[in-house]
Amino acid sequence: MLRKPDVEEVKAYGKELGLNFTDLEAVLVQQSMERSLDGLDTFYEARLEEDRLPTGHFVRDPGYRPSEEEDPYNAFIRKCRVEGSGEGLLAGKTVALKDHVAVSGIPMTFGSHFMDGYTPDFDATIVTRILNQGATITGKLNMIDFSSGSGLSGTGDYGRVKNPHNPEHVSGGSSSGSAVSVASGAVDISIGGDQGGSVRAPAHYCGVIGLKPTFGLIPHTGVFGSDPGVDFLGPLAKKAEDVALMLESIAGPDGYDPRQRNIPELPAYSQIIDRGVKGLKIGILEEGIGFDGMEPEVENAVLAAIEVLSKAGAIVSRVSVPAHTDAHIPASILLMEGSRYLMGTNFGGAFAETYYPTSLIRMIGSSRQSHGYQLPLGMRTNLTTAEYLHRNYYGTLYAKAQNVRKGIRRAYDKAFADIDLLVCPTKPTRAPKFKAPQSTKEALEQAITGGGPAHFRNTSCFNYTGHPAISVPCQVDGLPIGMQLIGPHYSESLLLQAAYAYQQSI
Repeated sequence: MLRKPDVEEVKAYGKELGLNFTDLEAVLVQQSMERSLDGLDTFYEARLEEDRLPTGHFVRDPGYRPSEEEDPYNAFIRKCRVEGSGEGLLAGKTVALKDHVAVSGIPMTFGSHFMDGYTPDFDATIVTRILNQGATITGKLNMIDFSSGSGLSGTGDYGRVKNPHNPEHVSGGSSSGSAVSVASGAVDISIGGDQGGSVRAPAHYCGVIGLKPTFGLIPHTGVFGSDPGVDFLGPLAKKAEDVALMLESIAGPDGYDPRQRNIPELPAYSQIIDRGVKGLKIGILEEGIGFDGMEPEVENAVLAAIEVLSKAGAIVSRVSVPAHTDAHIPASILLMEGSRYLMGTNFGGAFAETYYPTSLIRMIGSSRQSHGYQLPLGMRTNLTTAEYLHRNYYGTLYAKAQNVRKGIRRAYDKAFADIDLLVCPTKPTRAPKFKAPQSTKEALEQAITGGGPAHFRNTSCFNYTGHPAISVPCQVDGLPIGMQLIGPHYSESLLLQAAYAYQQSI
């Protein structure tokens, strides 16, 4: 039964919303609310059939938190086992998922103890597709809690994910477990989430391939991130062939994700990956290379990798896109204010005909009331800043960031009129050494410290514009370095061909 508010509660809500009811208005509003809630109560208690995401009847072992001996790099939050169909593109492959992807019957944490006790009763669309294509899901992967940090310093509630190339160094963004599980050989393919580079950054730092696809190409249904305008899922693997197989298995509309509009007929990526790069026009993005904060070793490694593609037949030139220099700024606004809007709906979203996860919405809402202090400090900082911006500037920064998006997207598209792909380093540095905090103050500072504008310059802009981008390791001796290739919308086949050609050449 829905509880009815009293007059004092109505006045308090009105004050919080800036509506400031008089005593008489509050009485009348309270009476009106009672009448409305009486009608809503019947609906709330009615046993109506709710739409549910398809869930295959696969055998599911909910698993356990692995020991340090079993998982020396701390890549996994949970080892589990969900057997797929055994037939399909992914037959025989082991797959692990960043722990913001819902798997029915397997606890989901978002990397935070805030979520303790929550187990989804639904599968994300990609989970159903992965299992139907024959893969076995073997784990949920460690992440910075609620994807709320850069991965250069902070860690989540489940501890730091260590870089397998040198455990004293960081492993990258919020999808660090996704990269390390692949780099260490624990799984064949993983799935990460990318809001500002969190698939490509750990791929760069850990020496694996990480793909952020075109906006909306992979359905985000049953997966939880930040602002829907910059949220992406992407596969990571050691081999371009495995990335292609996974993309082919999970891409395409699902009828729930409202971002999936006008998706063209998709190719069989795995069957055309070996077409080579002869005649492919690749432009070195001038604003994405050699800027302040970039290590010379990173620049040199990527230029050497581009020369490899040139020798394989690619036509290389230099291309300028001046908008690239500052494109990461409006992207950061969407990330910040978008998290406020998402939290305002208890991660349910709004204004779209889609799937609303009632069990998660209830859990997030009740947990915010009881132990909101357990939300990660980075997220609480973003939410507070976003609330300040909203109250003082009324959402105009968010609106402006959305409204200038098409113009910035066109700046890249203008370059793509003359070339097939852009190329630049994925990140400006190799994985820095992890600095263990020496005090509570240092630990808290790490939790809210990002990598600075240079860290995001070559990645978050493509979350903002929706162009596909892939990080390909071009140095794996010592600390890895990633070369990022970027293409027009729905040009994943070209990105995979270039990644495969480079892989074969070296």
